[in-house]
Amino acid sequence: MKRIMVTGGAGFLGSHLCERLLNEGNEVICLDNFYTGRKENVVHLMSNHFFEILRHDVCFPIYVEVDEIYNLACPASPVHYQFDPVQTTKTSVHGAINMLGLAKRLKIKILQASTSEVYGDPTIHPQPESYWGNVNTIGIRACYDEGKRCAETLFFDYNRQHNLNIKVARIFNTYGPRMLKNDGRVVSNFIVQALRGDDITVYGAGNQTRSFCYVDDLVDGFVRLMNSPDDFTGPVNLGNPGEFTILELAEKIIQLTGSKSEIVYKPLPPDDPTQRQPDITLAKKVLNWEPGIPLEEGLVKTIAFFESLLNQ
Repeated sequence: MKRIMVTGGAGFLGSHLCERLLNEGNEVICLDNFYTGRKENVVHLMSNHFFEILRHDVCFPIYVEVDEIYNLACPASPVHYQFDPVQTTKTSVHGAINMLGLAKRLKIKILQASTSEVYGDPTIHPQPESYWGNVNTIGIRACYDEGKRCAETLFFDYNRQHNLNIKVARIFNTYGPRMLKNDGRVVSNFIVQALRGDDITVYGAGNQTRSFCYVDDLVDGFVRLMNSPDDFTGPVNLGNPGEFTILELAEKIIQLTGSKSEIVYKPLPPDDPTQRQPDITLAKKVLNWEPGIPLEEGLVKTIAFFESLLNQ
């Protein structure tokens, strides 16, 4: 049994990770300030005597004794990270500094949940880990994109300067149960609009592409990365290489929900990437990992979650 801390542990991804780690027989400390995390995501875990919740903001130091840290703390959807962009950058940068400092003191492994947004609006397709990205440093998305890029810098400097055992995962679009219905992400937006019979909002012509990874597949990638050989730091792309246009996604969700919703078109937001698809060659080679849940199967599970949520 390991004692593992998950920052952002009450969030969408964090709660699924806490569940997986508990099921594997570990003791789990879920740390969250509940800005976007929800107690409802972890209440079913609270009867487990090996699960503990700490209300804490990673922007401030914390002193606990743990064996591993998964650092997932940061609002990840544009609606939430653009609401308070200064705090978003602080969460990525100060949070990384505080968690790295704790890992350094304890001499333990730490995993950073980075993002495909470090690639910005890519000029290379699909995106390999060697690509340095094309990010607008002063745009409205930069608080998240640049905050995550700086966090990666800190992780690798701690690795070089202090010989800290680090792991860096670059997460591509992930979806599944426990997403927030108002988080502004395309999958949750479309499902909620379809279930309510509202117009489905597509930005631009809907030709921009995304790759959608079901949450269980992503969590499996996290665990495999954390348990990989010490000399493998990443960064490593974790995402589903299946590429779909936003319009295709909207049409698929209308079909699966049986909705009468109409698709309406609005202008593209600033700095919205036109293409997003991971090259997962490295993850296949080193982690023996690739997603196994196809989009339609994952959407059916996610639609069922939102149906239950909206009927409460």
